[in-house]
Amino acid sequence: YHFMLDRLKGIYSDQGTAHDVFEAVAAVKPVSVADFEHRVKAVTDFRAMPQAEALAAANKRISNILRKNDSPVPDTVDAALFEDDAERALAGQMQDIARQIAPMQQSGDYTGMLKALSELRDPVDRFFDDVMVMADNAEVRGNRLALLRSLANEFLKVADVSTLQA
Repeated sequence: YHFMLDRLKGIYSDQGTAHDVFEAVAAVKPVSVADFEHRVKAVTDFRAMPQAEALAAANKRISNILRKNDSPVPDTVDAALFEDDAERALAGQMQDIARQIAPMQQSGDYTGMLKALSELRDPVDRFFDDVMVMADNAEVRGNRLALLRSLANEFLKVADVSTLQA
């Protein structure tokens, strides 16, 4: 696998593909060269969108929060534990978008998936502005971490956008 990845890195570099786009796709270990290509195109298109920088930064922040957290994170998000409108809004929009992108994932429409996910920029920004993730209450904190992990996982269905540079 590493040999193939090194070869692909050289090919994409020669074609002018940005290094961070390549790394974002390589991080999710696509199953074929064709799949890799579709993802590179989708991430390249996403990177050109005005929402991309903020969402890449949010994913980087989520990755850091989850890495530093040493308490268990529930597998599911419990809407009953939401205390803030920004949590409810983000969770609601994430559910809508997850339903919207499920058929896109089946057909390999990574560009469509990232375009749909880009609609989360405002609720994500609002969440980070209004909500303290590391709440004192362990259940609330765990639920917020589960929400953030589920958000990151939606992006990881295409690529690790947290590696994209501004």
